[in-house]
Amino acid sequence: MYKFSDNQISFSDFGQPVGMPMNPNNRWVKKAEQIPWAEIERRYAKLDISVVDGYTRLETYSFDNYNEATFLKAVIERYRTRTGHYPKRVLADKIYRNRENLRFCKEHGIRLSAPALGRPRKDEQTNKQQDYADICERVEVERRISLAKRKCGLGLLTRKLAATTASAIALSIVVLNLRKIQHTLLHFLQLWLLSYRRLVAQSKS
Repeated sequence: MYKFSDNQISFSDFGQPVGMPMNPNNRWVKKAEQIPWAEIERRYAKLDISVVDGYTRLETYSFDNYNEATFLKAVIERYRTRTGHYPKRVLADKIYRNRENLRFCKEHGIRLSAPALGRPRKDEQTNKQQDYADICERVEVERRISLAKRKCGLGLLTRKLAATTASAIALSIVVLNLRKIQHTLLHFLQLWLLSYRRLVAQSKS
């Protein structure tokens, strides 16, 4: 999930590790100040994605604020429609772990990750190893958003209309999945070349 923030720092507020301030007369600093970052960011203020088997789906996007926890059941139902069964587990942020979603997941045998609601009980036993593994795997969603912004154009949206902005967001997700397919094909090609070289070496020997 991506959220809009009004606390975006400017180049003049950015401090370098050695303690030197940015030069306001630098041409790149001047160009950066001319870009309406806040206006651009508001055009794709919020979106939710899901990652299944390394492939990304754009589940929800909106130019208005919304509570992403209300869409979890719809996302799970779409998964069941595609695959014919409910997922065994859902790795999500703590905000998704409300009573309604917990009840829904329990009814369908789905393990919803994230810490439990309220204070932990004294006699409550937690699987710290499982919790750590869930956190490590859930980071894949954040990594996908970062990759889409850095490599697939999600961070360069300058469209003025809502329809064209939505199309650009969807295309960024498509490019993200094409990168996944490309890497998978290159991996299989590399394995095939290694196997071929081994067979050639064995035949010569």
